[in-house]
Amino acid sequence: MKEVRSTCPYCGVGCGVIIESQGERITGVRGDPEHPANFGRLCSKGSTLHLTASAEVVRQTRLLQPMRRLQRGAAPQPLPWDDALQLAADRFAGTIARHGPDAVGFYVSGQLLTEDYYVFNKLAKGLVGSNNIDTNSRLCMSSAVAGYKLTLGADAPPACYDDVNHAGCLFIAGSNAAWAHPVLFRRIEQAKAANPAMRIVLVDPRRTDTAELADLHLPVQPGTDVMLFNGLLHLMLWEGWTDTSWIATHTTGFEALRATVRDCTPQRVSQVCGVPQDDLLTAARWFATGASGEPQHRAGTLSLYCQGLNQSTSGTDKNAALINLHLACGQIGKPGAGPFSLTGQPNAMGGREVGGLANLLSAHRDLANPQHRAEVAALWGVPSVPDQPGKTAVELFQAAADGEVKALWIACTNPAQSLPDQATVRRALERAEFVVVQEAFATPASCDFADLLLPASTWGEKTGTVTNSERRISRVRAAVPPPGQARHDWRIVVDFARRLEALLPPPPGGRSKTLFPYEDPEAIWNEHRESTRGRDLDITGLSYALLDNPGPQQWPMPQGAPAGKARLYEDGVFPTPDGRARFADVAWRPVAEPRESRYPFSLTTGRLRDQWHGMSRSGTVARLFGHVPEPVVQLHPQDMHRRGLAEGDLVHVTSKRGSIVVPVQASRELGLGQAFMAMHWGGEYLGGSSSTGARLAGVNALTTSAFCPTSKQPELKHAAVKILKAELPWSLLAAAWLPEDQALAAREQARALMDAFPFASCVPFSSGAPAAGTAVGERCGLLFRAAAHEAPPEALLQRLEALFGLAGGEALRYADARRGQRRAVRLARVGQGTRLEGFLLAGDTRAEAWIKALLQDGLPAQAYGRQLLLAGPRPPVATAARGRPVCTCLNVTDAQIDGCLADLAGAEGDRLQALQARLHCGTQCGSCLPELRRRVRQLAAPSFAK
Repeated sequence: MKEVRSTCPYCGVGCGVIIESQGERITGVRGDPEHPANFGRLCSKGSTLHLTASAEVVRQTRLLQPMRRLQRGAAPQPLPWDDALQLAADRFAGTIARHGPDAVGFYVSGQLLTEDYYVFNKLAKGLVGSNNIDTNSRLCMSSAVAGYKLTLGADAPPACYDDVNHAGCLFIAGSNAAWAHPVLFRRIEQAKAANPAMRIVLVDPRRTDTAELADLHLPVQPGTDVMLFNGLLHLMLWEGWTDTSWIATHTTGFEALRATVRDCTPQRVSQVCGVPQDDLLTAARWFATGASGEPQHRAGTLSLYCQGLNQSTSGTDKNAALINLHLACGQIGKPGAGPFSLTGQPNAMGGREVGGLANLLSAHRDLANPQHRAEVAALWGVPSVPDQPGKTAVELFQAAADGEVKALWIACTNPAQSLPDQATVRRALERAEFVVVQEAFATPASCDFADLLLPASTWGEKTGTVTNSERRISRVRAAVPPPGQARHDWRIVVDFARRLEALLPPPPGGRSKTLFPYEDPEAIWNEHRESTRGRDLDITGLSYALLDNPGPQQWPMPQGAPAGKARLYEDGVFPTPDGRARFADVAWRPVAEPRESRYPFSLTTGRLRDQWHGMSRSGTVARLFGHVPEPVVQLHPQDMHRRGLAEGDLVHVTSKRGSIVVPVQASRELGLGQAFMAMHWGGEYLGGSSSTGARLAGVNALTTSAFCPTSKQPELKHAAVKILKAELPWSLLAAAWLPEDQALAAREQARALMDAFPFASCVPFSSGAPAAGTAVGERCGLLFRAAAHEAPPEALLQRLEALFGLAGGEALRYADARRGQRRAVRLARVGQGTRLEGFLLAGDTRAEAWIKALLQDGLPAQAYGRQLLLAGPRPPVATAARGRPVCTCLNVTDAQIDGCLADLAGAEGDRLQALQARLHCGTQCGSCLPELRRRVRQLAAPSFAK
């Protein structure tokens, strides 16, 4: 057994992990107790990381050798590395020669390491001579970047995680931290328990799990955050809660903003935002005073914000309006105070540090600044770097769809799932003359469009650095070598760049040496470090050795500094020409496409607790589908009732860009007229084909590519949609346990069948985490759901039966072609009993509830016999389903929790503690604690209600 310290590849909390391995196989993972971001804690995703690196996952999902498609739509063929890199160099050089450097574009990822990011940036801007390089961080953090620079002068979050322990008020806006940043949320829970006087305000249209800890929830209408924040400032001015001395000494621009917020009266704000006036006053008082209630004795107010502010056509304004509140009250530069943007991805911050965006240069330099361009050119040894901003994410793919960008290089991201307006994105990928996808996994939808696939290493195999939300740089270390022929991302870029150098015309005066001399990631990092000298993020005092021992460090840490800075602007001096922070005079603007009669719902997207992005990695762990097992769109129960919709009905969700079919689910977390769908559901899991034959591409077939004019971040948090019942009378449900070495491959085969139906979804399921101390392992299965106007061809049903192990002679079968009905079941002897191993219900799926429970819960089936082929909604023998897993770590379900709480109804004391003592749920990673609190509250007996 070998142990290696590294960093989690999921969210921006940047948790340290200890990877356990044997030989070339990762066998386990646990939180690093010495890492200052998490002190040993991990969430449900992080604690299952080792399962994403199992031998079966590698064999069935990883890209293991370079592959080339001779024509679009054909199966890719293996290609030696040298041939693959030379092909890429020839095609890119040819495109540049014919159409110029801006005819190529690079789209990379916040999951790359800083070293990977740096060489990609240098490749595009230093060698190719184009700023057409952008990143999926544009989709999550660019508004935060723009907001910080507009007000504070630099892209530098001024606070740190420890500030939650010093704050009198936590102001959480547009963030479901309980699900998106769960380990940080554990810190918040701990801080609240240690200081019950601390007040937590949540600003979110939905009542998410984060609201369970909040003292005040402001359920704003989507897109009204600027009006809310300006309204809070109006109240602070009216009540005398601003810090006039601090404003006069450390800021500029306040008078213009004062005039703007004069009209943001409580009455108007309440009407626009949908928030009671009394709650506005409470929120303003708590924010201004740190919940102390006394301006002269201000405690700290820490704001935590994420995609709810960023992903908007007014994203920069939302960020700036929130920062205005901190400046107006002097709530910055001290413990427990400051505007703290929570980074979405593990290294979005590192990408910003190296200038890995279309409008930035290395070390937070501005592309528009001639001196900054000259500094970078001198560092790289090139005559100049291009002075025109490149195309940002949405613009890049629009340009490819229009034929302007001819060649695309995509690395470690899946734009065919994650970008908005998928019709345009897919048109871009189809029209581009040459598409390279550099990926660890072979399963993302973007791989289907690649002319050249290059296999990359991933978590557990890479070496380098990442920077988390609190500006803390951590080392990433390899526990095992990359599988097959996979190479490190930086190595692929360097090898390609050297070939491209030989093909491109040399600069004036020639080229005496390669721009890419690197032979290891440390050499890249050292050059990046030098680029930061004298900058706001100066890390010249750092080295790989220092990051190894004593460990992760925060920037800035210039040469000679004993340590990095935990908090910025403690002296009230800001990185602006006059040293003062700047109030941003911003006014509320409506969303890009407001609701109207034809599109009466506001659709927002967001994260699930146990999944990550497009699920290329987390989707390989069937257990992580337990909490939310299938794609759904959520509506308020009253909206469903008004439209005659029942739980599970299929609906058409349609925007001006596309339409999808998906089951509907009631949720009281939403307000009336609102709809919610998780961002993760792309064409890999949710699909079908329209009446025109076009493939439905998941939730981002609906979202708008309209973006903030400053940050260029798209409005993924709002799209106007209509929702109508889908009349698809013929339905199908197939599910089966599958051998471990076949489950993931079967999912890919089933995915290929989804387009045969107007609606289809395909997801894995699991028996859950095995009980401690037992020899029973976790089982994995596959569930396929479809609907159509009429029964499909017999051959298609036969393919599905074969895929689910129902084609053999041991299966029980019933078919009625006239009624379009078909049923098949497979049983197996287990000890003295019989278990259901798989089933298919077609044409009549009313038996779903009990027969699916029989399968997933492993209930005895010997009493059923051929009655399993009955289609009725009632089981022939009573069954008791285990329910939906709430605690992923210990496989504790909602039914078990509710049953236990019913038993505890008359008990004295803390029922959450009693629940945990009995079932142990929430005692490991803690990701389920917010839901446990909600269930305790909802099922509380009247005598215990508070």
